[in-house]
Amino acid sequence: MAVTNNVTRFLDSRKVKYAVHELPAEKLGALEAAQIIGVPPEQVFKTIVVKREKGKSVLAVIPGPRVVDLKALASFLGEKKMHLPTEREAEQLTGLQAGGISPLALINKGFQVVIDSAARSFDEIFVSGGQRGLNIRLGVNDLVALVNAKLGDVSREG
Repeated sequence: MAVTNNVTRFLDSRKVKYAVHELPAEKLGALEAAQIIGVPPEQVFKTIVVKREKGKSVLAVIPGPRVVDLKALASFLGEKKMHLPTEREAEQLTGLQAGGISPLALINKGFQVVIDSAARSFDEIFVSGGQRGLNIRLGVNDLVALVNAKLGDVSREG
């Protein structure tokens, strides 16, 4: 395997089955990534940082073609209101570049992870590998367990 980083080392240490897909290193959206990998865009999930009114931000992991439904997410988490930070704020909050923000790279950093329940439609999904140009395919159940995620209907058509 060509690419090794903290995410792949973590997955190896947990003996999780996964596959690495290298992409061009510029910031790509999930739709472009799906096209390059050759899979349906709905199977490539993007990680969106969402801010709470108080407390640590949330990572919403949603299908590439969809957008975060802030009302649904707030309701699901019992929050009054949530909002999207700027790309720069998201990078500051996570310490990762936009296009490389991954729930797998932020384990034990205090972020709550909510994966859109559309993930249940697949055995495996693709998520960022923690850096631009790296996508990881892994089992939905493995991802949920590794990042201690909740599954909920938190996205909508763009």
